[in-house]
Amino acid sequence: MKRFKHLVIGGIENKVFNLILFTVLLMTLAFAAVGFYHTQMLTELTAESGQRQQEAISDITGQVMDAVVTQSLARNNRADAALMDDMLQAASRRVKLVANIAEGLLAHPENYPAAPYAEPNPQDDGKWTAKVIYAEGVQQTDPQLVSKLGLISNLSETMVSLCPAVDATAIYIALPEGVHLSVSENASDWFVDGQIKRYDPRTRRWYRKAAEAGSLVFTEGEADALSGEYCIECACPVYGPDGSLQAVVGTDVFLTELQQVMQEGTELGEFDLLINEQGKAVLEPQAEDFPAEQETDFRQSRYESLSQVVKAAMEGSGGPVLRGELREGNYYLAASPIPTSGWVLVSAFSEELASQPITLLQTENGKIQEEAIAVYAEKNGRSRTTSLVLLLAVMLLTLGGALVLGKRIVKPLNTITKRIAGIREGDLRFRMEDVYRTGDEVEELAQSFADLSGKTLEYMDRVVQVTAEKERIGTELALATDIQASMLPHIFPAFPDRSEFDIYASMTPAKEVGGDFYDYFLIDPDHLCMVIADVSGKGVPAALFMMASKIILQSVAMGGCSPAEILGRTNRAICSNNEAEMFVTVWLGILEISTGRLKAANAGHEYPVLRQQEGEYELFRDRHGFVIGGMEEARYTDYEIQLKPGSRIFVYTDGLAEATNAQQELFGTERIEKALNEHREDRPREVLRHVQAAVDDFVRDAEQFDDLTMLCLEYKGVQGEQ
Repeated sequence: MKRFKHLVIGGIENKVFNLILFTVLLMTLAFAAVGFYHTQMLTELTAESGQRQQEAISDITGQVMDAVVTQSLARNNRADAALMDDMLQAASRRVKLVANIAEGLLAHPENYPAAPYAEPNPQDDGKWTAKVIYAEGVQQTDPQLVSKLGLISNLSETMVSLCPAVDATAIYIALPEGVHLSVSENASDWFVDGQIKRYDPRTRRWYRKAAEAGSLVFTEGEADALSGEYCIECACPVYGPDGSLQAVVGTDVFLTELQQVMQEGTELGEFDLLINEQGKAVLEPQAEDFPAEQETDFRQSRYESLSQVVKAAMEGSGGPVLRGELREGNYYLAASPIPTSGWVLVSAFSEELASQPITLLQTENGKIQEEAIAVYAEKNGRSRTTSLVLLLAVMLLTLGGALVLGKRIVKPLNTITKRIAGIREGDLRFRMEDVYRTGDEVEELAQSFADLSGKTLEYMDRVVQVTAEKERIGTELALATDIQASMLPHIFPAFPDRSEFDIYASMTPAKEVGGDFYDYFLIDPDHLCMVIADVSGKGVPAALFMMASKIILQSVAMGGCSPAEILGRTNRAICSNNEAEMFVTVWLGILEISTGRLKAANAGHEYPVLRQQEGEYELFRDRHGFVIGGMEEARYTDYEIQLKPGSRIFVYTDGLAEATNAQQELFGTERIEKALNEHREDRPREVLRHVQAAVDDFVRDAEQFDDLTMLCLEYKGVQGEQ
């Protein structure tokens, strides 16, 4: 130790200085490490939260938009069809009224004097008047024609009064002799270059169609002979007492406004089709990406979903809203019948347009996340700079104090050194003592050590708590897996005392717990109920919804209802308290064991696969109803399959068909049929084992994204049955 004036070099003061210097550096590194760790953790947490928020927005908004669009499209389509039907009914009523009066005139001509009639007069514009127009070559002075016209003209006042009363644009009656008696308020439309047009009603579609049909008809859309506006005509033939055609009464139903609305809707991603009883278009959108198809039978359209809704509507019901490809894109499709004419109104709405709010929300949320991350990064940088400046200031002050007050802090520093050594030996808490309370940097240093040790212990306690919580959650998930597995039938053979059938099922969840489930149980000694279902979503929420759905289904089924009734009652029970807006697809079948008759219903589930006796497994395309939990008013339909001894039925969830390999290829129904037919003679247990092996070989190391559930039944028949 050497002294140079008042400066001690190598003495205790120098050691204290070195100790303080070392301690400050150590504290700086510790705070920097903790700060870096916290920054990294918050950055990762922010990114993860943003991603989960984006996914939640997409899932929840997508479900809501799908439900809103489906319900709105169906409701609007029914309303538009009802309005169209009202318009056609009104037209048919006024035509029938005039036709009945005309028939009475013709049946008793002696009771009616000849009424005056006249050709069009331009001065009558703006007034409802009756005018007579002759076809080319008609002998206007023919006595019989004059007499008949005088008789028919008795309808003029009735027709003139009827038009403004029912807001009709025109009512007319045509005679087979080539004469047209028309009531309208635009007399000048019948003139060209000052001359009256010659008009032959016998050549018009409405006249020919009514004469051929012998009853009231509606024509396909065409341009009006006078105004050129797009319209359809309602026409009804009038027969004399001898059964001969005496006249045809008609009226126009203008569709110009409807055509304009349809065109505007086409530009907004939606459109309507008006289809007649032959399946051909009466009115359709005029768009470049939708070519005119007047000659196309939409019941046989190249668009499968469009054909389905048209057929369903023509069978007398609106049917469900379908989603399918149309016009180079995907659309929601709904159709409703128009009973008066036997036509169908089809409405479509673009899926791309429906998804725009979701895309907008995701974009805006992404911008907010990016801005938040940028602001966080900026403020975090400022905080680090401020912390660094403060640490440097503390270091300089501490070192200066060490040089000036070295002697005063030797004793407490020695004590601090001992306490620090004690920390290293196992006691992790640094405690303040009176010896440190010097009122200078030594006390601050001691307090800093005390604070740091306290925060470190608190952090360690939090780490222990988090670790314990993770272990608890893992234990609970394992218990939930066991509980879910125990909820499903898992003892095989399931019914060892029943030789009429053999059944086997399996469920492999994508996570610890899943949303798929299967069930089978005897309703009575002669009826076996089978269920396979897939709940929307994954994990614990789906598992809870699955258990509730399974209990409700089984409870309703034991009441002896048909499959469609079981699904309907279950749907109403779930929809009554479905705040989570989850849904489940279900296939449910009831086998009458003594006869082999299988009655089933499908609520939006995958098609079953059927093998009859010595044949091959083939996909059975049954009729689907809406998913359970989607719409409370949903209806379901039963269908029957006659199983013979040796027949097998295989049902599954979409996790099988949608199993994906590393190349993003789906396993698909063709591979399902192939796997089944390669082992078509095997018993149900071996069938499921071979299908599972085929899936495993296909996906290999790819992650399982969805639950995979299968059920197979072999019907053996009653004893002695061939």
